[in-house]
Amino acid sequence: MNGFLSLLRRGSHSKASRPRLCTWRNVLLCSVLALALPLGVGFSQSNTNSTDASDVIQFLNQTISWYRQLSVQRSIAEEPSEILTVNDNKQVADQVVRLAFDYARAEADLLSKQNPGTTQQQQSNASQAQSLLQLLSKLDGQVRELQGEIDALHQKLETASGKKRRDLQTQIAETQSELDLTNARRDAIRSMVEFVNGASTTGLGATGLRAQVEALARSAPADLTQPANGQSNSSGNHNPNIQPAVQKAEPSGIWGLSADLFVLSNKRRVLEQNIQDTDVLADAARQRRAPLINQLRELSKQGDTLANAADTADAATLARQKKQLDALTTQFKQISAAVLPLSKMGVLLGIYKNSLTTWESTLKARYRSELKSLLLRLAILGAILLVVFGVAELWRRTIYRYVHDPRRRYQFLLLRKIVLYFVVALVIAFAFASQLGSVATFAGLITAGVAVALQNVILSVAGYFFLIGRFGIRVGDRVQIGDVTGEVVEIGLVRLHLMELGKGVLVPTGRVVAFSNSIVFQPTAGLFKQIPGTNFGWHEITLTLAPDSDYSVVEERLMQVVETVFAEYRDKMEQQSRYMERILTTTSLSDLRPRSHLRLTQAGLEAIIRFPVDLNNSAEIDDKVTRELLKAIEREPKLRLVGTGTPSIRLRTELAPTSAGT
Repeated sequence: MNGFLSLLRRGSHSKASRPRLCTWRNVLLCSVLALALPLGVGFSQSNTNSTDASDVIQFLNQTISWYRQLSVQRSIAEEPSEILTVNDNKQVADQVVRLAFDYARAEADLLSKQNPGTTQQQQSNASQAQSLLQLLSKLDGQVRELQGEIDALHQKLETASGKKRRDLQTQIAETQSELDLTNARRDAIRSMVEFVNGASTTGLGATGLRAQVEALARSAPADLTQPANGQSNSSGNHNPNIQPAVQKAEPSGIWGLSADLFVLSNKRRVLEQNIQDTDVLADAARQRRAPLINQLRELSKQGDTLANAADTADAATLARQKKQLDALTTQFKQISAAVLPLSKMGVLLGIYKNSLTTWESTLKARYRSELKSLLLRLAILGAILLVVFGVAELWRRTIYRYVHDPRRRYQFLLLRKIVLYFVVALVIAFAFASQLGSVATFAGLITAGVAVALQNVILSVAGYFFLIGRFGIRVGDRVQIGDVTGEVVEIGLVRLHLMELGKGVLVPTGRVVAFSNSIVFQPTAGLFKQIPGTNFGWHEITLTLAPDSDYSVVEERLMQVVETVFAEYRDKMEQQSRYMERILTTTSLSDLRPRSHLRLTQAGLEAIIRFPVDLNNSAEIDDKVTRELLKAIEREPKLRLVGTGTPSIRLRTELAPTSAGT
């Protein structure tokens, strides 16, 4: 090019100039082809350039928004390989943003050449600002002159007198008024100049594309908006690379695999969105690059035409062609300055997309592998639980076949249920936990929560094992809990049920009473149970006689009546007494026989006869004793009763035969 221009300056028409024209044409054509190759733009497109300032600003905003996706990638990068990928992507993204600003600045320069009205407006604005500065400087000079004039008048005033002094004072006042007016004008102009300078600094009022680009550059980190040629010095200062973390262990439990699958699915969604955004930005760069390529193509054609016409042109024509070639060269450089950043962006965005695609493929393969592992573990867990329930069912059938005692069978079934629940919980805990430490932590948290929330239930379960001990209760036993007497109809793991019996006459009342098993740990609630193998209770008859009654006759007659009735079931009582002596070897017991007790009260002589009764026939025995007692009272000599003369018979629930007299 320089050789060709020198030939034009010398006005040579030799044939030696043709190879240089051809060389210029080839270089220009090769440059157009090199710029077109990265994005595959054809030369059949129309030569239209619809790019305007709003499109360029929109493209910059789109690029900056795309750049912000790196923060999302940093948040999902956990593995060392992922962190290294993010670091590489950051370097590529930094270059993309710099190239986008290079393109915007070049496009602003190109549009300023194509739209001189905008340049004229900017120059007009600059000239107006310059005029304000000149006016401000002029006013500053006037203020200094007026101030100097006032100072000189004051000096003359010191030596003046009479009429001359009054004239000087009048001049000083008039000059001071002029100074005040000039100061007011200067302050107003100075305020306007400061506002204009501030607006220029912050980007306010930036109507030109270049001003808008620079204003947008000030809102981004400085190292991202510098020209791409100077990026080697500042890269790495903004958002330093993430340090690779220690690689975590692969999840092995069902819970860990499920959580990791959820994380992998979220990462894949993020990367797919980033790939989509990258494609959109690459398409936007390609669309902005296509009309510029067409312009370069047209410039190449014009250069070929001028080169072909140079062979037969005279000196004047060559001079004119030189000017045209200079204009083409300038325009080619301006358009190339806008095309080159877009072409480089296309290559970098392709690298960026390939990196994301590789990352996404790795996550996809890992997702499939962990999904297969999770399904396999679920299948193994289901098989183990099936085996456990099969063994439990076999255990249950064995109990029903070989254990015939209802109480023992119930205890074995309960033990089977507890073991089954424990084994199932243990298997599930080991299956879901990734490490033994996780199992211990999980078990500790569960135990603490259960202990707090189910403390009453746990106490009832503990009470169950006390109830079924050696001197515990079983179904069919007659017990008394508090004021309730009944027969045990069910003993559960948490509570027991009694069929309530009436007081005095032990017949069912038609109600079932439920008590918590934790009642065995309550100090104020008594639990009374009939000794195993026995079925007796103590009744007593109380009679109040006249104070002058013969107590020996009274005692003998009453004991004779009770002994007569007691003789009918004496054998049963003696059999139960021997049974108690056999099982209660550490306790001394008295015989089960009637006992009498006399006590002198204010009302008279009180005779008390206590006798054991068979609980199954207690009502019948009480009736016989009452009838025989009435006959004995009426026998001669009659016994004189105090009050109404009606004997009082009541049931004694406590076992205290030794407190009776012999």
